[in-house]
Amino acid sequence: QVQLVESGGGLVQPGGSLRLSCAASGSIFGLNDMGWYRQAPGKERELVASITSGGSTNYADSVKGRFTISRDNAENTVILQMNSLNVEDTAVYYCYAEVGTWRLRHWGQGTQVTVSS
Repeated sequence: QVQLVESGGGLVQPGGSLRLSCAASGSIFGLNDMGWYRQAPGKERELVASITSGGSTNYADSVKGRFTISRDNAENTVILQMNSLNVEDTAVYYCYAEVGTWRLRHWGQGTQVTVSS
């Protein structure tokens, strides 16, 4: 079993910042890519950012220059630093991790991010 525990969501004003954290535990031998998706009401889930075990990153165009993804391989943790937030960033954010040779994808429970004045 793989467990992903997220933290750091909440309510923030436009222009503000939030830091999301996700810690992986359990059967995580061969932990590969980690990252974040988000899903806003009435919209499909979309990739926000991902990071390989070697530290290569990928971002959605909508968050480039505002969000930064990082990971601590020793702690099996992935961090999403979100700056200059706007109302369009409001969504439930889901952490994921790919584990093993087959790169099975596991998901966190989701954390709500609300950007509102």
